[in-house]
Amino acid sequence: MDIQEYFARISYRGSHNKPDLATMSDIFQHHIQAVPFENLSIHCGESIELDLEATYNKIVRKKRGGWCMENNYLLSWVLKTLGYNVTLLGAKVYVPELDAYPDEIDHLLLQVELDGKSYIVDGGFGMAYQLWQPMELISGTDQPQTPGVFRFQEESGTWYLEKVKRKQCVLNQSTSASHEVENEVCRRVYLFTLQPRDIEEFRGCNAHLQTAPDSLFVTKSICSLQTADGIRALVGWKLTEIKYNYRDNMDLVEIRIIADEEMEKTLKEKFNITLDKKLVPVNTSRLSLF
Repeated sequence: MDIQEYFARISYRGSHNKPDLATMSDIFQHHIQAVPFENLSIHCGESIELDLEATYNKIVRKKRGGWCMENNYLLSWVLKTLGYNVTLLGAKVYVPELDAYPDEIDHLLLQVELDGKSYIVDGGFGMAYQLWQPMELISGTDQPQTPGVFRFQEESGTWYLEKVKRKQCVLNQSTSASHEVENEVCRRVYLFTLQPRDIEEFRGCNAHLQTAPDSLFVTKSICSLQTADGIRALVGWKLTEIKYNYRDNMDLVEIRIIADEEMEKTLKEKFNITLDKKLVPVNTSRLSLF
C-alpha cells in the first residue's frame, strides 16, 4: 500500500507535510468526489472483505468504491500514515420508516484529535447525508456544509448526527420519493458514542449487512458519488442527480430510469466504475435514502 498511489486515485495534488485541518479537509473532499459509496459487490456475487489490503486493492487499484467499513477503514490508514491521531467509532444508523435505531452498531466512522479539538470524519455514508467536511465534535451548533446544515446533539454520552434538509425541486415528479419524506425538515442520521472500537468489532456487522434478507444493502443495489455541486446516485435502476442549493435554499433533483443495457455505460460515465462481474440491480426495499 502506497500513499502516493492513493493520492493519484483521488487526484489529490496538494501538500501533505503538515497534519492540519486544511489538509485533512482537502484530502477528504477529494476522496468523496473520487470514491463512490457503493455495495455493488453484493449484487455481482462477490463478498465484501473487512481487510485493509483487500480494500486498498479494490478502491485504489481497481478504482471501485465501497461502503462505510471500506471507505472509512481506508481513510483511517491514510490519516494515520500522514500523522493524524485517529480512533475508530461505531454508530447505529437511524431508520426513518421505523423511527428507530438498530440494537447493534452498523456503521464505522472516525474520530480525529487535532490541535486540542475533536473531529468526526465520515467518508462512508454516501447519498445525500454524506458529510463534505470533517465536523467538529460539539453539541448543539449548526455546521453548514454544501449538502445542508449538519449538527450534533449530545445526551448523556450519546451523540446524535442530524441534517436540516432543504426544499427540493423535482423535475419529474412521478418518480420522486414519498410525500412524507419530501416534507421532512430535519433527518436524524445516526447515533454513536466515543467508545474506541477495533476493526474486529465490525466483522459481524460486515457479514450481516451483506447476507441478511432484510438488510438495506441486500434489498437495494446502491452506488452514489459526490460531485462538485451535488450528488449522483444509482439505486436499482433509478438514477438521481441532485444539484445542491441551486436557488433560494432549494435543491434541484432530476430522476430517470436506466435500462439494463445502459447500466454498464452509466456506471462508467457517471461513477467511473467498471465491474468484473455482471451487476444484477435490486430495489425491493421501501426505505428512503434521500
